[in-house]
Amino acid sequence: MGKEELLDILNQSISRELAVSIQYMWHHVMAKGIESAEVEDIFREVAIQEMKHAERFAERLDYLGGEPTTKPSPIVTGGSVQKMLQDDMNAEEEA
Repeated sequence: MGKEELLDILNQSISRELAVSIQYMWHHVMAKGIESAEVEDIFREVAIQEMKHAERFAERLDYLGGEPTTKPSPIVTGGSVQKMLQDDMNAEEEA
């Protein structure tokens, strides 16, 4: 694997981590009702963890001489808490 390919893979990883971080944070904000009480704070905590993952990838990319992307992958938000959880699981599988 060449350097450019590695930098591209790292940028793709950053993009995905940014997307899931935003997605989890929006789900934290949007979760309403009694069924969300157990997952609302979890959404927030995971959003922060995902942002830290993006930061680690960006630091590595910068160290290798690349320029980290600021563009997230597509983000899915809204719907019931069950749909939010499913969307988040799908995003994790892609990341």
